[in-house]
Amino acid sequence: MQKAYDVILAPNPSLMTGPGTNTVVLGGGIEGATVIDPAIEDTEYLDSIIQAGAERGDIRRILITHGHPDHIGGAVALRKRLGIDIYAFSRQGVPIADEEVADGMTFPAGDDALQALHTPGHRFDHLSFLLQKRCTLFAGDLISGITTNVIAPPDGDMLDYLNSLKRLQEIDISEIVPAHGPTITDAQSKISEYIQHRMLREQQVIQALEVIPSGATIAEMVPRIYMDVDPKLHSIAAWTVEAHLIKLEREGLVEKLEDDRWALVRPTA
Repeated sequence: MQKAYDVILAPNPSLMTGPGTNTVVLGGGIEGATVIDPAIEDTEYLDSIIQAGAERGDIRRILITHGHPDHIGGAVALRKRLGIDIYAFSRQGVPIADEEVADGMTFPAGDDALQALHTPGHRFDHLSFLLQKRCTLFAGDLISGITTNVIAPPDGDMLDYLNSLKRLQEIDISEIVPAHGPTITDAQSKISEYIQHRMLREQQVIQALEVIPSGATIAEMVPRIYMDVDPKLHSIAAWTVEAHLIKLEREGLVEKLEDDRWALVRPTA
């Protein structure tokens, strides 16, 4: 019996991608197969994708979760080789896209259906894809199998990110296939863990500002918040701290001062 999907690991390991980007091939039959996130232009890797598709009845479409380079790098080359279209949430996020994908749009997937879910936060144009009968979520960079995901403004938005995670809590999901790292079988536990982690970080941001009531820069806050993280990663952690601060500013809890300092908003008498 054919597997519901194949995962092909792109040869693009790095600090940000972990072992590499997971590219998914699924569906097949009369409607053809679908590829999610062809990551890089590498001949052997693209050959593997095409072979997996051929075993399912040929690839008919390319879906993109979001416009970061490690998710779209092989899309144009694959389109050229197969003569098929690229689908993404918006051409603003993915200029190479041929078609835009609305929230809720479905694609054929053999005897199942693949539903697009707009899940912004990691990036404004982020889509996740739900294999409906199997209840498998192809989560892109919304959730990782390795660690928590970076939210980097301005394209990343912490409030949107938390709302996207909360949306997933309302959906029957049995497993999550992230773009980086292994498949997650305790789906709802992992989603709850992500929400709890983000709220913990938010409290740590607030506590850091309480220690420095006159205001602090992000560079001053990061070592206090990420004491358990290699200092080499602090520049990356700073993006997420900024995302938390922007969320708190929108909620009226912090304010940005001069010289890039942030402070808690004190109640007026």
